[in-house]
Amino acid sequence: MTLSLELKEGTKESHSAAENTKFVAAFLRGVLNPEEYRKLLANFYYVYSAMEEAISSTEDPMVQQIRSESLERKESLAKDLEYYYGYNWEKTIQSSQACDTYVNRIKKVAEEDPYLLIAHHYTRYIGDLSGGQILKEITKRVLTPPEGEGLNFYDFPSIPNAKEFKTNYRMVLDNLGCDEHQINALITEANYAFRLNMYMFDEIQGKASQSFLKLLWSYIQDILGELIVSKRFRNTP
Repeated sequence: MTLSLELKEGTKESHSAAENTKFVAAFLRGVLNPEEYRKLLANFYYVYSAMEEAISSTEDPMVQQIRSESLERKESLAKDLEYYYGYNWEKTIQSSQACDTYVNRIKKVAEEDPYLLIAHHYTRYIGDLSGGQILKEITKRVLTPPEGEGLNFYDFPSIPNAKEFKTNYRMVLDNLGCDEHQINALITEANYAFRLNMYMFDEIQGKASQSFLKLLWSYIQDILGELIVSKRFRNTP
């Protein structure tokens, strides 16, 4: 299979699990607490800031191929945070424990294995493009922000056709020239990225400690699985 299909199939269970966290499931049903929502946006601001800084500064050729300024969310999140927290938002917001874990992982990957940033790029941005409009309508209906306020995170003014963009994105992924080891590592990292998101969602619901133990255990299992696959790959004639 191509890399895009490998990523889709390899993260299917994690994707489903993320959608079924208490926070996201409630969100999709139209149950949205304003305080929890603005905390989520604050966390996202730190995550996207770290990810976009790492992706823009790395010299890894594969990462540079998938980078697109049209996808970047930091500035749109800043606009939303000003609405939800006020003009002094930068001094008001704080990153949570789950957010710090996510950001530290991005920084570690950028320093040690920068091509793995592709997994984080894929997990967040393709999700934003795919389900963003549904979440936008729910947020608009529940929180009723004024026109042009509080929903900038979901707007991609430079991407008029999300379906076409995602098709081209998958083509770029499929032509990166990743070997089997890199593909397996990207799938492992993408699954971890989904779980880092789940950790943030659960933390908002007050289940941080329980979620962190699950996150740690799942990461250990993924690493062990990757090591087994890598060993097989090395032993293949």
